Amino acid sequence: MGLRDDLERYREVGEQRRQDLAEFIQYGDLGQGDDIHVPVKIVSLPEFAYDQLDQGGVGQGNGGTPEPGDPVGQPQPQPGDGDEGEPGEEEGEHEYYEMDPEEFAQELDEELGLDLEPKGKKVETEEEGALTDRTRTGPDSALDVERLFKQGLKRKLAMEFDEEYVRELLSVEGISPETAFEYARSNNVPVSKAWIDDAFASLPDDRRGRWASIEEMEANVEAEPLSQRIRREGIGHIPFRREDERYRYPEVVTKPQHNVVVINIRDVSGSMREDKRELVERTFTPLDWYLTGKYDTAEFVYIAHDASAWEVEREEFFGIRSGGGTKISSAYELAAEILDEQYPWSEWNRYVFAAGDSENSSNDTEESVIPLMEEIEANLHAYVETQPSGSAINATHAEEVERRLGGRENVAVAYVSGPDDVANAIYEILSTEDDA
Repeated sequence: MGLRDDLERYREVGEQRRQDLAEFIQYGDLGQGDDIHVPVKIVSLPEFAYDQLDQGGVGQGNGGTPEPGDPVGQPQPQPGDGDEGEPGEEEGEHEYYEMDPEEFAQELDEELGLDLEPKGKKVETEEEGALTDRTRTGPDSALDVERLFKQGLKRKLAMEFDEEYVRELLSVEGISPETAFEYARSNNVPVSKAWIDDAFASLPDDRRGRWASIEEMEANVEAEPLSQRIRREGIGHIPFRREDERYRYPEVVTKPQHNVVVINIRDVSGSMREDKRELVERTFTPLDWYLTGKYDTAEFVYIAHDASAWEVEREEFFGIRSGGGTKISSAYELAAEILDEQYPWSEWNRYVFAAGDSENSSNDTEESVIPLMEEIEANLHAYVETQPSGSAINATHAEEVERRLGGRENVAVAYVSGPDDVANAIYEILSTEDDA
């Protein structure tokens, strides 16, 4: 095995050692875009290097060599060591395994022991397929020239016959054009009566009566096969007719299309500190990737709320923090409005994911949020409580939702107190997905 083979082998080992997917979700840098870059645990490649401390062989020195018992001074810096204590300013090199959402969804299924397929409605969509349908009218650019040529060629071949053979037939003693035509029809010779009449009239006198009978003519004259005649003479022209013209147009293909819209809701009130926001991002981002990989069309809506709610772009969603109070129902009211106006239940699979620290204004969960969750038709409602401390006196929203709606097949409640809980929370949500 050569050095190049060794290098390729080490690279393959490096790819196999990319970060475990669950570990990446829990602790990795998820980024802010749609690209999924899973870090690869670098494998150092073997290389030759000279020992910088090698100063010669045994018994050699440069003078001034310490005698036994002399104090030893501080080690001298070696070339390439850099200035001690000075931090580097250049970025290090990192290797990543780039993964598309489809692959991510497949591997997450395997990682978490899931076996999920897109559920819910299939919207029938029409689109143009291959140019397989034909019509009798259309633009010249759509004319099916190949079919026109084939139809003309078939007609040409069907009309072809050995003219010289028929003239030999007309040379039989006492034969008439009528008798010759009947003979041609019974022997599948595609000659017209008009052609026989013309050929008989123009037959030279010295050819008339050459054969005493048709039997004698057949014994001495053999019709030339069509294929041989074409090879010898070629095809002079092909008779095209207007009824042979056909124009191509694309067939309309009806395909079932799985469409999904995901409403992501996040509490941005003053109690949502950075550690809580990070847990929301660490949970919601893989869910977005997963559903993008599972569905043909996936759209995402991001709603931030404190005491009121507003729609934001994804880039803002995970970073916003306000100083206001909390009223979770405001986000569900806005979600219901967006879904009704833009994503009808008859055409879209719908997911409503909300996250926060479970702190909500008095009675809002019981009186408003739970009725709205019951009213909004969706494949799945999920609430993720992010409490790094594990609990808080006023953090009751998740428990109330679970107590009232936890028995439903399309409601999931998950608790995340640290990165180690993220994978379990994602499993809890995805394994609760309703078949509706």
